[in-house]
Amino acid sequence: MPGTVEPIRKERLDKFLFFSRAIKSRTLAQKVIETGAIRVNSERTIRSDLKVGAGDVLTMTLHERIVVWRILDCGARRGPAPQAQALYEDLSPPSLPKSELSPYEAAIAPRGDGAGRPTKKERRETDKLRGDDE
Repeated sequence: MPGTVEPIRKERLDKFLFFSRAIKSRTLAQKVIETGAIRVNSERTIRSDLKVGAGDVLTMTLHERIVVWRILDCGARRGPAPQAQALYEDLSPPSLPKSELSPYEAAIAPRGDGAGRPTKKERRETDKLRGDDE
């Protein structure tokens, strides 16, 4: 019918976090939500069944970084990364420059997998392969 407005589609918060690839699984998303680490429109929530939709703003801490997203669409499934990135607008503040980090944080250099010295666990596994168990 002309002139009718479709209602804004809403989705469960845990499903949206899963569809948007913010968190790897719905179960993990539920656990993160239950810790109170996510705010919806500046209100802390512990309900994973809270309905969110276009226009809602999520504020969360992921990977030791503050992330702020405005939801553009709920999505219908967990698709590829480019499709997931189209579900939200990233409003996150830029990360701190190295000069503003604490001396401890500034001293830690990023290290890729397999680069640098092995960890103690990796050394033990190597020793076990060689048969150097003492």
